[in-house]
Amino acid sequence: MTSHIRPNGERGLPTLIDTAKNDAGPAGSVSPRPDPLREPGQRFPLPALLVMALTGFILIATETMPAGLLPHIAAGLNVAEGTAGQLVSAYALGTIVLTVPAIALTRGMRRKPVFLIGIVGFLLVNTIAAFSHDIWLTLAVRFAAGAFSGLLWGMLAGYARRITAPEFAGRALAIASLGTPLGLAIGTPLGSWLGSTFDWRFSFVALTGLAVLTLILAWRLVPDAPGQRAESQIPMFKVFAIPGVSVILVVIFAWMLAHNTIYTYIAAYLRSATISLGVDVALVIFGMSALMGIWVTGIFIDRAPRPLVLASIALFLTAGVVFVLGAHSLVAVIVALILWGVAFGGAAPQLQTAISQASGENADVANSLLGVAFNVAIFAAGVLGAVLISSYDGIVLPILMVGLAATALVITFTARHAAFPSHT
Repeated sequence: MTSHIRPNGERGLPTLIDTAKNDAGPAGSVSPRPDPLREPGQRFPLPALLVMALTGFILIATETMPAGLLPHIAAGLNVAEGTAGQLVSAYALGTIVLTVPAIALTRGMRRKPVFLIGIVGFLLVNTIAAFSHDIWLTLAVRFAAGAFSGLLWGMLAGYARRITAPEFAGRALAIASLGTPLGLAIGTPLGSWLGSTFDWRFSFVALTGLAVLTLILAWRLVPDAPGQRAESQIPMFKVFAIPGVSVILVVIFAWMLAHNTIYTYIAAYLRSATISLGVDVALVIFGMSALMGIWVTGIFIDRAPRPLVLASIALFLTAGVVFVLGAHSLVAVIVALILWGVAFGGAAPQLQTAISQASGENADVANSLLGVAFNVAIFAAGVLGAVLISSYDGIVLPILMVGLAATALVITFTARHAAFPSHT
């Protein structure tokens, strides 16, 4: 993708690109402090943001790819398929347990060295996973991969905002988040195909190659930025007490629990729907639609963040209703998949923007809590979905989706002050 970027925001990625001028201060306000890394008239840091998007692509692909290769991994490591499935659980557990401590230890450090260390970590763990023949070693490096993932997810939002003018910080975050839908739509299916066609280890080797490329690009293209000032750092537990942070975390958990339950067990829903639509096709439709959600988010996130979040959750809820009422119609299910993808595509930058604005200079810590909430929801969705489909028809999944989405929508609508303010 090429783009000619001009200081006045013409051409290139329309409405996503503009100039950088200032820095963000506490609680999302504009700080008058000069930033030596940004000067008035500096161009929008598109190359750096695309490198961050590539990093996100690697994180998502590394996290989800084993799910599509479990039989091959189990055979290669000479273990049961259920044991191989713990590679996904180990990754999530590493994120849940070590994200907050990792961010706490590094939040005062300059951003670029921490960013490079995180990429090197992924390079190492995927290389070891590719050549390991021991299940315990593989599980250990998957746990470590989850920890590096938490570190990178926790810092990327704040890093993207620090190198971008505050009036365009949301758009920057939308571009930096492109890796998530691309990883789901392209990375996971491609990795599964590569591992199934050749050998599952090739998938991890490919991720190692991408990590090497990302490391080189990050070294050359991503500018440095300061860490959090020591005088602004507060104890971790007090970040929860910052007005709005805990409310946003509840919304995140409800929304992501709804999403991940039906995403993980979409095959069960499609079987119950008795329509001629494969899981792979359904997920590609979802992933491509999520890209549209990112684009829409990039347009509106700096102008109207609150209406955007409300519209996204409402569209997500509508998709659930269509899944329920149109379960036996191929057209209706495809429409629901598109609505679901558009609604979910911009969720990450929308929620990261909200929690960054609410937490101010403690945004890195708050975003690490966001990552933990995401992964707790993923873990809970696996358990909850398994219980539901073992006892009920697959149609119960979108019913749960509607209930949780309605809860998130009500909370978001009523939280009009610190969490999702009417005016920013």
